[in-house]
Amino acid sequence: MRTHFPEYEIISSASAEDLTLLQLRRSGLVIADLAGESEDPRSVCEHYYSLISQYREIHWVFMVSRSWYSQAVELLMCPTATLLSDVEPIENLVKTVRSGNTHAERISAMLTSPAMNETHDFSYRSVILTLSERKVLRLLGKGWGINQIASLLKKSNKTISAQKNSAMRRLAIHSNAEMYAWINSAQGARELN
Repeated sequence: MRTHFPEYEIISSASAEDLTLLQLRRSGLVIADLAGESEDPRSVCEHYYSLISQYREIHWVFMVSRSWYSQAVELLMCPTATLLSDVEPIENLVKTVRSGNTHAERISAMLTSPAMNETHDFSYRSVILTLSERKVLRLLGKGWGINQIASLLKKSNKTISAQKNSAMRRLAIHSNAEMYAWINSAQGARELN
């Protein structure tokens, strides 16, 4: 890492619990390799979720394995986080860090490829979504929350939630993790653009 990022002060920690408050306050970037974690994926993701909500100015880059994908999408996806595959070439990690938080691809194409989504086989049938449903899903995919979308579109939270749920029913999607995976899949990109 030092060869690729000589301008960064690099500190290594064995786990999220080892990170000190001072280290986090001084950090602009955290790269967390969750692929080697042997703990319960949900509890590890929940711990990072609490750190993300406390340190919103940090760009969080998570290296996740296939088995962690759904929990990572559900708990770690936000405007300041990027998910990369644990089998990603180092060049992609370097590119993500160099592009910074504002220009980074939120979920790596390797994570949304058909090989990674064996459990999320989104058939290539065309789904007809309403214009409102498309707008809501597009904004959710960009990291917006229901409240923010409601404010932007001048609609109630209840209406935005109903449009999201309606789109999920049409797509036969049963969880937020599956919804984010679909939004970031090739089919989702085609349908929403």
